[in-house]
Amino acid sequence: MLPGILKQQRFSSYEDARANYKLQVPQQFNFATDVVDKWADWDADKQALVWLNDAGERHVFSFSDISRLSKKAANYLRSLGLKKGDKAMFMLGRRWEYWVCAVAMHRLGAILIPTSIQMTAKDIAYRVNSAQIKLMLCANDDYCASQIAAAKPQCPTLQTVAMAGGAREGFEDLDAGIDAAPDCFEPVSISNDDIMLIYFTSGTTGMPKMVAHSFTYPLGQVTTAHLWQQVVDGGLHLTVSDSGWAKFGWGCIYGQWICGSAILGYDMQRFNAHNLIQVIRTERPTTVCVPPTIYRFMMKEGLTQADFASVRHCCTAGEPLSPEVHKEFTQTTGLEIHEGFGQSESTVMCGTFEWFKPVPGSMGRPSPLYDIACVDAEGHECPIGTEGELVIRNLDRFCPPGLLRGYYDNGKVIGCYENGVYHTGDMVWVDESGYFWFVGRNDDMIKCSGYRIGPFEIESVLLTHPAVLECAITGAPDPIRGQVVKATIVLAKGYAPSEALTRELQSYVKKMTAPYKYPRIVEYAAQLPKTTSGKISRARIRTGEQAQG
Repeated sequence: MLPGILKQQRFSSYEDARANYKLQVPQQFNFATDVVDKWADWDADKQALVWLNDAGERHVFSFSDISRLSKKAANYLRSLGLKKGDKAMFMLGRRWEYWVCAVAMHRLGAILIPTSIQMTAKDIAYRVNSAQIKLMLCANDDYCASQIAAAKPQCPTLQTVAMAGGAREGFEDLDAGIDAAPDCFEPVSISNDDIMLIYFTSGTTGMPKMVAHSFTYPLGQVTTAHLWQQVVDGGLHLTVSDSGWAKFGWGCIYGQWICGSAILGYDMQRFNAHNLIQVIRTERPTTVCVPPTIYRFMMKEGLTQADFASVRHCCTAGEPLSPEVHKEFTQTTGLEIHEGFGQSESTVMCGTFEWFKPVPGSMGRPSPLYDIACVDAEGHECPIGTEGELVIRNLDRFCPPGLLRGYYDNGKVIGCYENGVYHTGDMVWVDESGYFWFVGRNDDMIKCSGYRIGPFEIESVLLTHPAVLECAITGAPDPIRGQVVKATIVLAKGYAPSEALTRELQSYVKKMTAPYKYPRIVEYAAQLPKTTSGKISRARIRTGEQAQG
C-alpha cells in the first residue's frame, strides 16, 4: 500500500480495527497524481492492469504506462473543450481505455459519469440532459453506437462523442486522439470537496438520482480493498463488473491501485461461466469478487480446485449468497466467500472481515470506516433480532471519505444528511453476534395480513432448491390480506413449469422459513428484468414487465 494512507495498516482484532482505523487524507488529494504517478515514480515497471477480451487481445499496463497514457488522454480531452468542472459520460464497458481516461478526467478536475453500455436512447438522453453532459466516450459497439446516435439530437449540451476501438462516421477516434496528444500535463488545482464522480443510481423505483462523490472518494475504497477484499500488494485482483456500475469503482480501480494490486480487466462479450473459469485459471488472480449468481453458474459449469489454485481470498455482494453454494464452493476450492454490502452512495458498509468467520447470507459486520446502526422510525437503536433501517450516524462530526456528498440536481449538490445521519432506506436486523442481515428496501417490503415480509429471506430459501436458477419476491395486491407474496422464478435446466412443481416450491419455503412467508403466487419467466447495474428490478416485475417463459 502507498505509505501515509492509513495511520495503522494491521489490526489484532475487529475491535482494534473499529477503534484505530484511520484514513489520513492529504490536502488536495488527486488519485491521478497522488496514486498513479507516485507508483510510476517509485516503481516504473509495477503492474497496474492486465486486460484481455474474448477476441484474443491481451495487454499489460504498468503504472508508468497508465501515467503516460492518461496525461496524453487529458490533453486530448482538453483539446475537445473539456475543462475543470465539466462533465463527461463514459459508455466504455470494460475496454482498457476506461482506466486511462478515468485517470485523465481526474487530472483535469473534470467530473466522470460512468454509464452502462446497455443504455437505451431514452436512458442516454435523460442522463445527458439531467447532468448537462458536454462530452461522451463510448465503445465501438453496434448497439451502443445506434442508441447514442438516436439520443444525440435530443441532447443540446452534448458537443462531442469519441469512440474507443475504432471510429465510425459521426464519432471522433478516441484512440487516435490519445496517440497524437503530447504526454506532458501540468497538474490542475482541485479541492477535496470538488466533485470527482457522479453515479446514476439503479432507479429501481422512479427516475435515477445522481450520487455525487468528491475527490476523496478513492480513499474510502481503501477499506473495501484492504479490509474486505484483502487485495495483495503486487497481486492481481478480479472484480466482474461493467464500468458503468458503482461496483466497478469498488473493485476495479481505486482501492486496489492504492493498495498496490494490479487489476485483471476481462472484457467479456457476454457472460459465459466456462470462459470466466478459463480466464481465472490462466491469468491466476490472487483475489476475486463476483456476484453470488456467478459463483453459482461456475459451480454448475464444473469448477475445480485447480481453477482457483492462485486465489487466496473470495468476496461477493449485491444479492443473497445461498448457504448451499457457499458450502459447495468451499468443499471444492477450500476457500470461503466473504459477503459485503454497500450502495452507489458509499464504499463497503458492512462486510465479512478477516477477524471473524463468514455466515452465508449475512452482510457481515459494520466497516470500521462508518458508525453504522439499525434503528427504528424514531431513530432509536433496535433490539437484537428486531428489524429496522440501516443508517450511518455522527456525520456532523466526521464525514468519511467514500460517502456521498449529496445528490446532484440542477447544477448543484443537495445535501442528504438529516441531523448528521444518512438514511440508506435499507431494512436490516442484527443478530446476537453483531452480524447484520438484509431484509429489503423500504419500498420492497411486503405487508401481508399485518406481517412485514422482506424479499431477500424468501429468495435465499428458493435459491437453495435445485429447480431454481433465479428468483424475485414481490408483493401482489390481495383484497383480503392487502398483499400476498409472489415468486417470479427462472428455472434451471431440466425443469419445466407445472402445478406439481409450484406446490413443491411452496411447501419447500414453508419448511425452510415461517409458513406465512410462502409465495401464494408463483409465476415462471424466461428471464428477470434487471437494472443497468445488473440487479433484479422488483419494481418492473410488480408492473408485469418480466419476460414470460
